[in-house]
Amino acid sequence: MLERIRQNLNFETQEAASPENLTPAAVLFPLLLKENSLHVLFTKRTQTVKAHKGQVSFPGGIRDPHDENLLATALREAQEEIDLNPEDVEILGVLDPITTVTTGFLVYTFVGFIPYPYPFQPNSREVAEILFVPLDFLANDEHWSHRSYDTENQRFRAYFVSYENYRIWGATARILKIFFEKNGIEMNIKAAMES
Repeated sequence: MLERIRQNLNFETQEAASPENLTPAAVLFPLLLKENSLHVLFTKRTQTVKAHKGQVSFPGGIRDPHDENLLATALREAQEEIDLNPEDVEILGVLDPITTVTTGFLVYTFVGFIPYPYPFQPNSREVAEILFVPLDFLANDEHWSHRSYDTENQRFRAYFVSYENYRIWGATARILKIFFEKNGIEMNIKAAMES
């Protein structure tokens, strides 16, 4: 499966100049082998971070002026947030960037394979929990739904996937959906009932 993922993803990041209204950011999409199956590592953000409080997300953040490139951003942020050594990450490829609707980030996603078990040390200022979700669970479209929303100037679709007591949605869910599409997994996501 890892070889298939590697073949299906771009390896070179096409870093374009960000539009003035978007802030460049990067996340690490960590895959690991747990109980003989691939899992995805997520973090649950604390209520004290500036953006996306309490949400389930990938390790990542905005580009620092000292970062050599956006891959360096993703790896630095993963080290800061969960104490993952950059040398322990095997980069499998990169996904097309996405924009966040409300916070104005242009997010690049780097898919990496990491060792497990691993002595993760969550940064208590940023990370409330670390979650490991089976990739097979996430690839099952029965666990997904979507709802359309209107903002001042556009309509967008928010995707949701629930795992145990956690809800993965927004940019993180869109990144997952792009990852599955790149790997030939079609998602027939049902619409959520409008309330």
